Amino acid sequence: MSTTTIRLPDELRARVESVAVASGSTVHAFMVEAIAEVTERLERRQDFAAEAERRLQHMQETGEYLEMDDLRSFATALARGEKPDAPKPRKMPLQELARFRDSMRRRG
Repeated sequence: MSTTTIRLPDELRARVESVAVASGSTVHAFMVEAIAEVTERLERRQDFAAEAERRLQHMQETGEYLEMDDLRSFATALARGEKPDAPKPRKMPLQELARFRDSMRRRG
């Protein structure tokens, strides 16, 4: 385990100490936990963005997509404990797919 020194403004240090003590923790443990939580949240956000990019690429290549209403119905059935069939992808008409690809190219 490595050691890292961080400089905190006095006001923030006092706030951290107050919250740590109130929660039955040490300042060190509180800061380690806070850093771990933020790191995990940002890693999940990065994973989400990467998955969205992969799915967008797939849609651009195949023209397949899922309707929000189909996904909502599927999720609702799952929440009720049912075992629904996964929604079937729809296929974007070729002309619309071409316009979509063009707009994505312009986007950057």
